[in-house]
Amino acid sequence: MNNIEEFQHERQKNINRMGEDTELQKAGLELLCKSAKYNYSFDFDWLSRPIIQYPQDIIALQEIIWNVKPGLIIEIGIAHGGSLILSASLLSLLDLCEHGEATLAPNPKHPRRVVAVDIDIRAHNRKALEEHPLYPRLTLIEGSSTDKQIIDQVKKEAEDHNNILVCLDSNHTHDHVLAELEAYAPLTSPGSYCLVFDTVIEDMPENMFHDRPWGPGNNPKTAVWEYLKTNSDFEIDKNIQHKLLITVAPDGYLKRVK
Repeated sequence: MNNIEEFQHERQKNINRMGEDTELQKAGLELLCKSAKYNYSFDFDWLSRPIIQYPQDIIALQEIIWNVKPGLIIEIGIAHGGSLILSASLLSLLDLCEHGEATLAPNPKHPRRVVAVDIDIRAHNRKALEEHPLYPRLTLIEGSSTDKQIIDQVKKEAEDHNNILVCLDSNHTHDHVLAELEAYAPLTSPGSYCLVFDTVIEDMPENMFHDRPWGPGNNPKTAVWEYLKTNSDFEIDKNIQHKLLITVAPDGYLKRVK
């Protein structure tokens, strides 16, 4: 092995050991639960827009986008739009690295972009996104992600792309996420990922969700487990959650393997 391969080999050994260390995994979950009481994920922006993600998951998405090099990222759930801007900025950097130029708008020759859906795009968030320099890479669709009309619209947007990454982060109930998986996961390209966020709800105390329709037993992770019972195209990439240690998406990094 050369020096780079030795480093990667040693790193993977450490990741494997972390995944086997139940006490360490428990400590990571405990830290997440304690920080969630203070809405810790609200503390971070990406290029001025609140991203509402844990830093580890932001890094993981960056790694996935670099490795997959998608032409289209489908995001279900918008909120303040920070995740959209993260995706758009990384797509622009891919263009720079691959073609020697980075444009705010999609290059007609390499039309990388983000299509995003939310049932309620609040006026102040839409305005902030429309005024952002990276807005030309965004397509915003307002409506329920499980309505046939919206699903068909997203599928139409995906027709001209053969390398697609999907992120699901909207309503977190079992039935809703399962419906989203059935609608959008098949758009994921082989070798790419369907990311299902907030699966960690299954592992958190029930009293943290007293004002929400989701909680342990009814959440994105239970939807993922149900979906995988009848869909062998995807596998959970456990390696990602093991190395992140602190993540809102345990069992939520789904890699399409066929």
